[in-house]
Amino acid sequence: SEAWALYGTLVLTYICVPDLFAKIDISKGDGGVGTIITPTTNPGSLFSTYVDKILLVDNEKMVKEVHAYRGGYLGLGFNSYLVRFEVIEKSKTSCTTKVTVEYDVKEGFIANTVHVSIEPFIGLVNYGNNYLIKNHKE
Repeated sequence: SEAWALYGTLVLTYICVPDLFAKIDISKGDGGVGTIITPTTNPGSLFSTYVDKILLVDNEKMVKEVHAYRGGYLGLGFNSYLVRFEVIEKSKTSCTTKVTVEYDVKEGFIANTVHVSIEPFIGLVNYGNNYLIKNHKE
């Protein structure tokens, strides 16, 4: 439940600034379905800014889906780009966090798939894991 409270809301989004992002703007919503998020990345990232939209938050299954809404991968010729976060309970005190990246790219832009990587999400999940370990409630 602590992990889902982190991944299923905007908490992780806010705590990782400025370590992983320069800033995060929420132009609509409170972390639920329909929330519009505009991250500004730190120097060296593929995109300086882009806009994502949360399209699914399932508190029962502990699944959250975030879709590219404007810019980012859509600007590289992708039709869609989705990141799914799942918290899978192992016991009352442990879980697995699964991240899935799904995308569809337009013909003629296949070469741009070289930019798709799970690495940024590994960093994000590691950041979340460290936060949970430091702030675990007994």
